[in-house]
Order: sequence, then structure tokens, then C-alpha cells
Amino acid sequence: MADLKTPYDVIIVGAGVAGCSLAHALASTPRREPLRIALLERSLEEPDRIVGELLQPGGVMALQQLGLEETLEEIDSIPVHGYCVTRKENIVHIPYPAGHKGRSFHHGKFIMNLRNAAKKAKGVDVIEATVNDLIESESSQQIIGVAATKKNAKDSENISLYAHLVIIADGCFSNFRTKVMGPRVCNPVTKSYFVGVILDDATLPYRYHGTVCLTESAGPVLLYQIGSHDTRMLVDVKAPVPSDLKGHILKKIVPQLPSVLHTSVTDAVQGSNFRKMPNSFLPSVMQGGNEFGTKEGVFLVGDAWNMRHPLTGGGMTVAFNDIVILRDMLAQIQDFSHWDEVREGLRRWHWDRKPLASTVNILSFALYDLFGADDDNLEVLRTGCFKYFELGGECINGPVSLLAATIQSPATLFYHFFAVAFYSIWVMFTHARLIERGPGLKPQLITPSFTDYPFLLIKAILVIWTAVVVFLPLLWTEIRWWSPNDKNARTTILFRYGMPVAALATVAFGAFKLTF
Repeated sequence: MADLKTPYDVIIVGAGVAGCSLAHALASTPRREPLRIALLERSLEEPDRIVGELLQPGGVMALQQLGLEETLEEIDSIPVHGYCVTRKENIVHIPYPAGHKGRSFHHGKFIMNLRNAAKKAKGVDVIEATVNDLIESESSQQIIGVAATKKNAKDSENISLYAHLVIIADGCFSNFRTKVMGPRVCNPVTKSYFVGVILDDATLPYRYHGTVCLTESAGPVLLYQIGSHDTRMLVDVKAPVPSDLKGHILKKIVPQLPSVLHTSVTDAVQGSNFRKMPNSFLPSVMQGGNEFGTKEGVFLVGDAWNMRHPLTGGGMTVAFNDIVILRDMLAQIQDFSHWDEVREGLRRWHWDRKPLASTVNILSFALYDLFGADDDNLEVLRTGCFKYFELGGECINGPVSLLAATIQSPATLFYHFFAVAFYSIWVMFTHARLIERGPGLKPQLITPSFTDYPFLLIKAILVIWTAVVVFLPLLWTEIRWWSPNDKNARTTILFRYGMPVAALATVAFGAFKLTF
């Protein structure tokens, strides 16, 4: 066994979105002494995944701040100018705010560009090796390195690498999450699965736009172009996943899609092998050592630490924004062996990232609950959401700015979510709806009468309660992970979350009283 005690400053485990961008960022930051960084990845071959293919405008902006905007070029990437939401043939256009655009691409090609950028960064050693374990100091239990098996041309070689700081960026299926987080570890909760296929030369309702198709009694369907001829389709399915996925999609999903997609989707489903990925939720937990119940000398970044539903395409945007903030924090620390300084920096990073990360995290699952409506009250909210978008103006600009991550504000998200809830009630009272009249008779559009109002009033209360049950637990997961002794964090949370939410709740209650 080769015991190579290379004195690295930083070891990064995982050369994916977070790992590569962090290695490049740390190497590019001016310091008195250049950093020596080891970036380890099990396989440096081009990865093949069905998610991580759309970068929101906020993510593009963060990539520019990192000096990595060139990684979006020469990979046949596609500009993204916004979204459209469909219910069969009814379509609402939701463009990004003027001047903003995202990008979509094949995930593997983008990762290879990020890896090439990391390789070119001064002081970065990119090593193809499988990390088997974290090395602890016998005296302090602090993480001081990693044990790995290096991949060579002829055989494998066991190596040990040492550094003052070890950063775990090995993705959603992290092998080291439990060891780093200790008793405070949160296990990911799988909400559903995305089943992915690629459509050939598909025609989307709006070119260069992501398309979200709402379906009855099934989850949302997401489509976006990832190459000149390739369009990704992701179908949301809940556990247990149907054994006959082909039949499920052809019989239940395709008839509910816009007719322009029927042929290309049917052809792709008939000729494809399906691939699936779990849609998981993992709240971010404070890191920084024994004070927070986690290991010293090591911390997690990216999906190893924090995950949200991929419906809104916000994962990479959160990751790149995290790296921008983390880069600036670590730039203030000259010696990573001074763990007290690192711990304080991690505490600041945890809260400084919250405006964007919590907005994206909450939005992803709030929208998923609405778009994947599986009860009557959620269906009312989903209908109201669709009609809210039809109003245009700020009813589109606000939500899409949150989706694009050009606005970082949980309070603004709270406002629009409950505006949708109250507008949904208004729609329920005033808009005609289809009523089944019996066997052999066509459904009829009927506007509610005064005799329906008592029942609708009760239902309105249930709808608002459903909105509260959907939104507030998500908000709580974003604000509850702080140290009981961290007075600064409590003050920050009070003003960043509590005060706006209290004010908006008062406004919403007043609007409810005026409406009824």
C-alpha cells in the first residue's frame, strides 16, 4: 500500500457540479500562498444522467461570477427564455424577466467542461480514485484526509491523502453524509421519481422554453430542449413505480399533453429504455464541528448536503450560488487548520445562502404539491395557480423571477403563494366549472349560485388550510436548523423570515375578509 502523505490544503471528494466549480473557485482566488487542491472522482468518463440539464438565469449569473461561463459553450447548449404551463390545449406563456435567460444541455457534456476548467486551474490535481473512507486523527477525531483506491492503467493502488480541510461533494447518493453529520444526519426523503426519455426533433409549444404539462390523476410532465435535436421529457411518477411504464405513459399521460407533442412522445416511448431518478428532499443542517454535532475538518456541499425537487430546475443554481458565497468566505481564512475560523465561516455561509437556497427549495416542493395535485383542495389551488398566471403582469413576473432565481426572497414567495390561494377561492366562487350530469350526458359549464355559497365557504376554509399545510412546513425546514446558543442566527431569522411572514399574513387575512 502506498502511503502518500501529500500536504494538500484542500481535498474535494466528487468532481461534479459543486466539486469542480469549488476547486476552480478556490484555485482562482488570490491568496498569499496558492492553495494545493486535490479533486477526486471515481470515474472521469463522461457521466450520463437524466437530471441536472437546465440552468436557471440565476445559475448562469453565478457561473459568470465564478469565471466559468465558457463551460456553457461548445456543448450544443440551448438558450432558455422562460416556461409555458399547459393543461391539455390550454397554454400559459411565462417568459423570464427581460434580459435574463437560462441554458439547457446534456449533463455529461457540461460536467466535462467543468472538469477541464478544474484541471486547468493552478494548483489543482484531478485524481481518478474511489474514496473508501475518511481518515481521522487519533487524538482529536478530526478528519485529516481520505483513504482511496487510485485507478491506474494496469491495476489499482491504495493511497492516503492528507489535508487541513476535506470537502464532500459526492452528490445525492453520498457515501459519507452519515459519517460527516453524525447523530444529526438527515436522510433524504424521496417524494416521487422522474422517468426520463429523449424525444427526437420534438416541437414544443414555445421554442426555447421549458414546458410543464399538468395532468389529471398523475404528476407533472417536464420537457425542455437539451440539444439541437434532443428534447428531454421527465414524467413524474409516485411510488410504487408502475411495472408497465410504457403503458402508463401511453394511456394516461400522452392524451393529456398538447397535441403537437403526441407523435414525438409516442415514438420516444415506444423505442426507449426508461431511466429513473428519485426526487428527494434533504434540508440543510448547520455544519462546523462538535458544537453542531458534526465532524471537524470536513463539511458537505451540493446534493450531498441539501436537495430539493428538480421540477423547477433549481439544483445547479443553488450549488453555484453556494460556491460563490463559500469561495468568498474561505478567501478570508489564510490557514484552514484554524478550525475555529472555518467553523465561524461555515455558520455565516449557512445563513448567507438562505435567501436564494430557501426560496428555491420551498418553491420546488410547493409547486410540486400544486402541480401534482392529488386531492380536491389541491386541485382548487392548481386551477387557481393556472388562472393566476393567465392574469399576466406581476402575477407572472413575480413567480417567474423566483423560479429564475433572479429574486431571492422567501417573503416574496410567501406573498405570491398565498395570493394564488386567495385567488383560487375567488375563482371557485365566480368561475364556471364543468359539472358531470350523468351517464350519456355531456358535462356542462355551470357558474356557482348563492345556494352553493355555504358549501363553498367551508371548502374555502379547507383550501386555505391546505395552502398553510403545504407552505409553512417547508418554510420551517429552512429556518429551524440553528444552534440553540446562536443568538445572531435567531435575530437574522426573525427579521428575514418572521417579520415579513407576519406582515404578509396580516395582509392576506385582511384580503380574505374583504373578499367574503
